[in-house]
Amino acid sequence: MKLTRLISFFAFVMAFAANPITAGATAGETNSNGKEGKPVSVMLTSYSTTLLANGRDQTRLRIALTDSLSREIKSSCDSVRIYVSGDGKLKATAGNILVYRNDTAGNRYAACCLSKGVLNLIFIAGTVPGKVKIEARSGKLWPGSHEIHTLTAGFHLMKPKPDQLPRTTKRIDKMIGADISFLPEIEARGSKFSDNGKEEDAIKLLKDNGFNYIRLRVFVNPAGKQGYSPGKGFCDLGHTLAMARRISEAGMKLLLDFHYSDYWADPQQQFKPEAWANLDFKTLKDSIKAYTSYVLLALKKQGTIPAMVQVGNEINHGILWPDGHIGNPDQLAGLLKAGIEGVEAVDPKLPVMLHLALGGQNEEAVFWLDNMTARGVKFDIIGLSYYPRWHGTPEDLKFNLNDLLKRYHKPLNVVEYSDFKREVHDIIFSLPDDMGKGACIWEPLNSWSGLFDRGGATTKLINIYDELNSKYLKPVK
Repeated sequence: MKLTRLISFFAFVMAFAANPITAGATAGETNSNGKEGKPVSVMLTSYSTTLLANGRDQTRLRIALTDSLSREIKSSCDSVRIYVSGDGKLKATAGNILVYRNDTAGNRYAACCLSKGVLNLIFIAGTVPGKVKIEARSGKLWPGSHEIHTLTAGFHLMKPKPDQLPRTTKRIDKMIGADISFLPEIEARGSKFSDNGKEEDAIKLLKDNGFNYIRLRVFVNPAGKQGYSPGKGFCDLGHTLAMARRISEAGMKLLLDFHYSDYWADPQQQFKPEAWANLDFKTLKDSIKAYTSYVLLALKKQGTIPAMVQVGNEINHGILWPDGHIGNPDQLAGLLKAGIEGVEAVDPKLPVMLHLALGGQNEEAVFWLDNMTARGVKFDIIGLSYYPRWHGTPEDLKFNLNDLLKRYHKPLNVVEYSDFKREVHDIIFSLPDDMGKGACIWEPLNSWSGLFDRGGATTKLINIYDELNSKYLKPVK
């Protein structure tokens, strides 16, 4: 999750607060009249955000308008402007040429209209490798956007052999999880939490309402000037150790999310930690392995080793750029192997997750997983982010999960989501052979989640998680 997504969530919160009909509900829950609300934002899904710069590689774009509950306005016939910054072009799915105009600032855009609430287009990569930004705007609504990385036409595509796709044998428990890495910052501001009028520790409160897993992000040096938390160091090792103790005392499991950066790491930014900025590639590999082991050994020493580890966060465009960009697939594979080796050096039984921001983007997920597994990257579980504004419909998520399971024989987890709370769990837990291992809501302690109001009190929506716990985590007799 990155800063621009946080801004989008804040926009959602403002729209949510302005719509009293929907108060107390979020996507996937029915409001009092069961009807679509007013459009708030533009939803843009690019079904691949990694293409070859060969002048032919292409991907489908899907555009819709959504209300404050992230529900599509299916009756919409609104006009939409599509802006492309970078080397590439648009065409309609029927093949006809789009009409281009210039806005008042001189920016070139294609003018289109939704039909029955949806607009499908094709983006074709150009011949110059780089980054392409696509933005969809409609009036004063919050725009939708994607950043597409185009790779050299000589990219070495690889497919895994059957013996490179072993089934996971490590124990992976089912998860109803919550990423609450913001909690120390929230508490530092003096905020409190309550349930049914009684003030309660936030972690215990989540456990009492059906959650069994907590996810934490950890940065290398967030206290630095260019870090996530200058001068304060939130989400550093010290804060992580303190949170891990609280999680353990509450009787919950920990998923540790290594960002391998001083700042947010996601598909649009994977900055090296300042201390690693000038390292040669061999030393960079040694550093990621040593750092991973160092953090896990500190957690192990205090008796709070995680139940599962993420080697990287939303890594479909790579880690530790430029060395580990997806355009350098052999080096990316080498860095991932080093991180995994760092986990195994502390505890070879720890499950390792690789996390992609590709909830509904099957084409790109297959591209990434094929190329990494074929290069010898071994892991235990696939993690996906799913935010409808970027990652498609629930049907896209369902198709992707089922296809990835058939291809790679790995358990799956929707390790970041916010909307469609009930649906996400129903989809992941419906995977065959018990291979859906659950989901983890991103930062539910903030009011944008709908689980808490702005005063930190639980809303009725949190009852969903007790129901999900009873449905999916109850002991098998």
